Amino acid sequence: MQLESAPNTTAIIDNKEYLFFSGTSYLGVPTLPEFQTILSKSILKWGTTYGSSRSANLKLSIYQKGEEYLKNILHTEDAVTVSSGTLAGHFALRYLRKNVTSFFYMPKTHPAILTEDAKPVFEDLKLNSELKEAKNKSICIIVDAIATLETAPFSFDFLNGISSTNTLYLLLDESHSFGVLGENGNGISLHIPKRENIHLIIVSSLGKAFGINGGVIAGSKKCISLIKSDSLFIGSAGMSPAFLETFVNGQNVYQNQRLKLKDNCSYVYDKVKDLKHIRMSRNYPVFFFENEEIATFLSNKNILITSFYYAASTQKTNRIVLNANHTKKQLDSLIDCLIQFKL
Repeated sequence: MQLESAPNTTAIIDNKEYLFFSGTSYLGVPTLPEFQTILSKSILKWGTTYGSSRSANLKLSIYQKGEEYLKNILHTEDAVTVSSGTLAGHFALRYLRKNVTSFFYMPKTHPAILTEDAKPVFEDLKLNSELKEAKNKSICIIVDAIATLETAPFSFDFLNGISSTNTLYLLLDESHSFGVLGENGNGISLHIPKRENIHLIIVSSLGKAFGINGGVIAGSKKCISLIKSDSLFIGSAGMSPAFLETFVNGQNVYQNQRLKLKDNCSYVYDKVKDLKHIRMSRNYPVFFFENEEIATFLSNKNILITSFYYAASTQKTNRIVLNANHTKKQLDSLIDCLIQFKL
């Protein structure tokens, strides 16, 4: 199906209106008039893009302002923005390859932060023996805050099984949690154990909850300084300054939308939590179906969801996404259909 205009809570296909429960626009800001006004003012100030290296002699003040804001939200020593979340993951991995001897990944890790030589953290549901036996090593563990087909963060209790003699770099992708989960939408990183041997690096897209094209890397001053000195970073243009200023100036809109989203999540959860064929949680706006027939069933009821084979997946992803702008009437239409599907 091809959409001819940006969807919000509805989408038009072949002159027919559907309810739209897809995408990753969790806060629903891209089509929100007050958000578009903030973006328009930022574009008038900064233009649509700034095609210059971030390391050039002439710099735009919004990068420092925006990155200060991001490091404070994420509670890290420093942060830097790039043009996409995928590129943020790429830069973080380039830094880590120079500092660690081995990589391990949690289940369902996104390809943007996955290395070909990475090994699984778990084998047969137990901590990988290499991790359990490692001593005095430099190790990177790669993890999505919210993994594909999951509705809640992973537990980090497995870190207790790794010797504190190791230096652990934890590469955390917050793309689907930043702006949605945590106090004031700062994601899940504050729940990660604070230990001297654990060094946290956060990467995230800003194009999901926050509705702007860009990505962020946050971590120690040393990490961010080395990323800024990477030849690829020096040779790249930064994210749109207008988008970054929109992020800074749009915080009140984000907060209001986050409260509306939280209310929508609770409303749907309370109505369908007992349906056995749904995997969901109260605080997260995405839930899943194992039965691939759900997408066709809902489409016949004029409801669109995400249904496709995701990267490296042999199982079709059937993903229903709420956003902050869905009305109770629209949510009730979805709820009624989900109950009918069970019957």
